[in-house]
Amino acid sequence: MQPRIDGVLETALHVDDVPRSIAWYDRVFGFPKMIFDERFCAYSAGPRSTFLLFKKDGTLQPVRVPGGVIPPHDGSGHMHMAFAIPADSLESWKTRLQECGVAIESTVKWIEGGTSLYFRDPDGHLLELATPGIWANY
Repeated sequence: MQPRIDGVLETALHVDDVPRSIAWYDRVFGFPKMIFDERFCAYSAGPRSTFLLFKKDGTLQPVRVPGGVIPPHDGSGHMHMAFAIPADSLESWKTRLQECGVAIESTVKWIEGGTSLYFRDPDGHLLELATPGIWANY
């Protein structure tokens, strides 16, 4: 029998400058920070969703924490991730991004009914704000 998965709990991006990225994500999204230091930041990005920023090359060695050891990991290149938003907040998000000086690179109206806004963070990662209807499960 296949063990159950309850969803994706964490999503991470690796960034060049953690303080710069924290300032940008604080300004644009205002997510509550759960824990942060010079190497990473953990944001609460909704129910059961944790958004992580890691310093590029900052976790190439194991990291000891009180309960054990986190194995090394890293990422490079321009990554992609999406945040789920309610359909009725789409226009508010367009306004918010404009107020923050964030250029919307593309808007896609999906055949299934959802809409996606695409834009980039300071490291060039492609971010997406997506309304319900872009996937069969959302």
